[in-house]
Amino acid sequence: MNRGVSARESTGPRTGRAARTGQYLALLAYLVFLAFPFVWLISTAFKPARELGSLHPTWIPEHPTLDNFRQAFDEQPLLQAAGNSLIAAVSAALIAVVIATAMAYVMARHRGRLATAATGWVVVSQAFPFVLVIIPLFLILKNLHLINTLWGLILVYVVWSLPFALWMLAGYVRAVPTELEEAAAVDGAGRVRTLVSVVAPLLAPGIVATALFAFITAWNEFFFALVLLKTPEKQTLPVVLTHFLGAEGVADLGPLAAAAFLATLPSLVLFAFIQRRITGGMTAGAVKH
Repeated sequence: MNRGVSARESTGPRTGRAARTGQYLALLAYLVFLAFPFVWLISTAFKPARELGSLHPTWIPEHPTLDNFRQAFDEQPLLQAAGNSLIAAVSAALIAVVIATAMAYVMARHRGRLATAATGWVVVSQAFPFVLVIIPLFLILKNLHLINTLWGLILVYVVWSLPFALWMLAGYVRAVPTELEEAAAVDGAGRVRTLVSVVAPLLAPGIVATALFAFITAWNEFFFALVLLKTPEKQTLPVVLTHFLGAEGVADLGPLAAAAFLATLPSLVLFAFIQRRITGGMTAGAVKH
């Protein structure tokens, strides 16, 4: 009897260690899978033309160069396009977060037809592909004289990211104890003041995560920007990157890799900067001032 118990106790830790080792190996394989395109992109961006055409490509450039970056800036207005993308992405993220925070509070706190309709809208809106909505969307923006304007593109980004932002923030609102709102009401605070002073600070991690999602979605978006923006001066960065493709679909690989690498940096830097503050925002929001 004791031998059986001892055998089970000895095999238990072994099984646990084996499971953890398997999980770590699977996580490592997934990270390698995700990192491979980005590492190859960096390598290509610093390779000279002769190495790019080599039949035996290498991971590390043998003769690294910055010529691809200089050529990319000489061929296309990357700074202007990056400015357009930054304006569209930041504006869309801020507007979507402000609207979604108020709507999520109503949706989470008041169970009724409005909450049901909002939930249905979230589900249905995510089922429509871009191609299906682009024609009616184009006609609506044309009637509003918003074609070929950044404000028209910002409006589209806000509407497109709002359902997910609403669904995401509604979960955070439900996690906020209603006792805090009742205590604020006893102190004489109205709905708006309660939302701004009590609920919003506790939603800081959710607001940051939602804003990051909306920003990255708008920053990387290509299809709407391609259709709605016509003049080169107003085109966003993803659209300008396609200009490195020749008439026959042959890519100018070095400058394209350099420009694509620069285009990915803002999202990576923003995520690295913000993710450290998500937990801190949750702690700070729980402190009563």
